[in-house]
Amino acid sequence: MKLFADFLPVIVFFVAYKLWGMYIATGLFIAASLLHMTWHYRVHGKVETMQWVTLALVLIFGGATLLFHDPLFFKWKPTVVNWLFAVAFLGSGLFMERSLLQRMMDQAISLPQPVWSQLNLAWVLFFIASGAANLYVAYNYPEDTWVNFKLFGMLGLTLAFMILQGLYLARYIQPAKEENN
Repeated sequence: MKLFADFLPVIVFFVAYKLWGMYIATGLFIAASLLHMTWHYRVHGKVETMQWVTLALVLIFGGATLLFHDPLFFKWKPTVVNWLFAVAFLGSGLFMERSLLQRMMDQAISLPQPVWSQLNLAWVLFFIASGAANLYVAYNYPEDTWVNFKLFGMLGLTLAFMILQGLYLARYIQPAKEENN
């Protein structure tokens, strides 16, 4: 349910774009993002800092797209979000005892510190590359291609990266010890 709720604004944007175009889709994306944040707060009682930042970027870039009637503002939003994630992950890896990645995952898996650092750096590079890929598609392909890439391409890149990360992590997963009865 949470995964669907997290993707709902993107799905709303995609469907609305296909039916009515960029500007209505952008307006509906803003509304869906606000509703999602409200729902998230009511269910979880809190909203993470990066969720607030992402919502602010939706409002800023989506609002600029509607105000100036220029879709390029909205096309920049995924890049800015990805690059902010890259900065946050990089900063946490350099200046904190535990990186953001380690904080998110260390309850599920125990890894040596150098491995956490390597994974964190891999995510930094992934976020930078994702942002660059978004700009490449936004500037070199028609708007409809960018919309498809935003949903399917970015999702596919993320899933592929996560699968590669899982394969890398598999060597560190210890088999469960059998209990002697």
